[in-house]
Amino acid sequence: MTVQNEAPATGAGEALEVWIDQDLCTGDGICAQYAPEVFELDIDGLAYVKSADDELLQDAGATTPVPLPLLQDVVDSAKECPGDCIHVRRVADKVEVYGPDAE
Repeated sequence: MTVQNEAPATGAGEALEVWIDQDLCTGDGICAQYAPEVFELDIDGLAYVKSADDELLQDAGATTPVPLPLLQDVVDSAKECPGDCIHVRRVADKVEVYGPDAE
């Protein structure tokens, strides 16, 4: 049985999570087009991450696990985001691996 709330491992065995900085979000919706299972635009016109149960997470800095089958879609969202507001980081040490603050 799979635990839905558990972040899957990347190829390196590291679980990833994603969050959106709504202060920088331009509301273009590119993220929701790439990965609608992970991102959604709210009535305020900004993008938010969703929980594994499809619940919109509207708290500032809210994170959600990156499902392994959607990893490339989430990475593409971060790369294509005009607001540079999508942050993908390792769960273990909170180091950003994709997004504007990635090394």
